[in-house]
Amino acid sequence: MGLDITVLIADWSWLSEVPAGQRLERLRDAWYDDGTGLWDADAPLVDAGWVRPRGVAGERFAVYEFARTCGSFKPHFWAGHRWEAFRDQVGEPVRAGVDALLLGLFWPGPDGLSEPTDPEVFGDGPSHRGLLLSRSPDGVRELAAIWERTRPALAGLEGAFTAHAAEPDGWIGDFGAFRDLLEGWGTVVTEAAARSWALVGLSE
Repeated sequence: MGLDITVLIADWSWLSEVPAGQRLERLRDAWYDDGTGLWDADAPLVDAGWVRPRGVAGERFAVYEFARTCGSFKPHFWAGHRWEAFRDQVGEPVRAGVDALLLGLFWPGPDGLSEPTDPEVFGDGPSHRGLLLSRSPDGVRELAAIWERTRPALAGLEGAFTAHAAEPDGWIGDFGAFRDLLEGWGTVVTEAAARSWALVGLSE
């Protein structure tokens, strides 16, 4: 079994009512609540890709389901790998924009050392179990602004992707899959920024 990822946006005003070290537990408690959590059998799918729990928890967070990933982290990992394969063929400032976007979400960077976690969200103590991504509302707004600047240039990346990164039999093997995944992340950061919510990625 591979690593999974659940991407959530969470109400910062509610999450920040408790100290940073207690916030992840608070989010998980709401997520797994038997009566009003995400696993309520009647939890609706609202809008494209968004799942919200019923009851009061529905006002606290929402989960984004990426198309055709089945909750696996592998497509996100391979999107970063594909980007590494053709990013040197992309001119500035588009390369800088995609770099900043992916570094802020799931890509460890060309040196493999970057971590997309913000200590403002859950504290800077020992690593939290299963935490893959955290961004405060300020960080989310920065990512949303990067996305808006970068999104119009995505179509122009197809030739470089096809020439240097395509793998027809692999994860994110064609440009359409790469673009779709980035557009999913664009949806997430845009919605979170509009609400001034935090962004969280968890492996459960």
